[in-house]
Amino acid sequence: MSARTGTPRISTTVALCFLTAVLEGYDVQAFGIAAPKLVAALGLDPAQQGLAASLAMAGLVCGAFLGGRAADRFGRKPILLAAAATFGLCSIWTGLCTHFTELLLARFVTGIGFGGAFPVLIAIAAEVAAPARRATVNNLIFCGFPAGGSLVSLLGHMGGAALDWRTIFLVGGAMPLVLLPLLWAFLPETKPAPEEHETTRLRDALFGRGRALVTALLASASFLIVMLLYLILNWLPSLVIAKGLAPQDGAAAAFAFNIAGLCGTALLGLVVDRIGAKRTFLIGYGALLAGVFLLGTAAAAATTEIFSAVTGFFTVGISCALYALAPSYYPASLRAAACGAIVGIGRLGTIAGPLLAGELRQAGWSADHVIEAMLPIVLVGGAAALFLTWRARPALRSTSAASYSPRST
Repeated sequence: MSARTGTPRISTTVALCFLTAVLEGYDVQAFGIAAPKLVAALGLDPAQQGLAASLAMAGLVCGAFLGGRAADRFGRKPILLAAAATFGLCSIWTGLCTHFTELLLARFVTGIGFGGAFPVLIAIAAEVAAPARRATVNNLIFCGFPAGGSLVSLLGHMGGAALDWRTIFLVGGAMPLVLLPLLWAFLPETKPAPEEHETTRLRDALFGRGRALVTALLASASFLIVMLLYLILNWLPSLVIAKGLAPQDGAAAAFAFNIAGLCGTALLGLVVDRIGAKRTFLIGYGALLAGVFLLGTAAAAATTEIFSAVTGFFTVGISCALYALAPSYYPASLRAAACGAIVGIGRLGTIAGPLLAGELRQAGWSADHVIEAMLPIVLVGGAAALFLTWRARPALRSTSAASYSPRST
């Protein structure tokens, strides 16, 4: 494949993956924006709110394991199409729910769609990018998640009190269905070139040839940063309101978090490729610790938005940088499955985060104290990520992007 013919196809692939991530980011974060009105309409208490948010993430964990394995067997493209259709249709279903039990089921199946798309996007990013630019391309695609979150936050902020919570989900569900024909028509299939010593067993891919330490550290760091991320995504508007600020201020804080997360995702990918993951994580986790602390102490709307932005910049950027590292440690034959396993294990944090906040609020903790409870999460997660970059090395030689070729389906 020549550079002349290959570059447009790679650009198209990255653009389509980015758009998929935008719409997934919208739908994942729609619950947090809709939550204040949804909770009032369905008569939910804080624990039920946390359970509904966490059940979607339980589906995401299942979808990540299943989607990654299926993508290695059946191809990246059909699994991405199926995942996008699932979370689109089920987001519409969420907007039509009338009682708590139905809401739980709708959120769980929606989560399966979210999870199925995630490892496919990671694998595609690794397979279309040159090794020296993998973090940049990966984070460029994953800029779509905070961009989608920013979109739904902006909708909530502009809609204000007049915006029906059901509209948020109906719009978010319709957009992936509109994207499906474009994915089917223009997204090429990526096929990894064969490598020596390939394995067909996921256990060997994760733990064989010195990869046990890598897998443990990646999963731990991913779990903790994702726990923090989804606690904030699902609870930030509610916590801001609990501080005594207006609902519009809660939506504005979520918007600031996501816009800054978009910038952090784009810039930290470039920084990792320029100065390496070790120094990036050292600076990033230190700044994140300060941002979370200051967010907990903020009382005014302006300072809350500023420190929401700082927290979003580093939380989202670091989480995507971790995903960018994962593919280089695993064999090509099971790259999507291995990344799906890391995503699945890490995404248990999506269950723990919203549940933790719900239980703390139910127990009477103030919004400030809930935010302060995030500080140990940042410290331990940073230690795991730094130990990974200091001690662990890729167990397999990275394969250049030239050994991957898009093929039509």
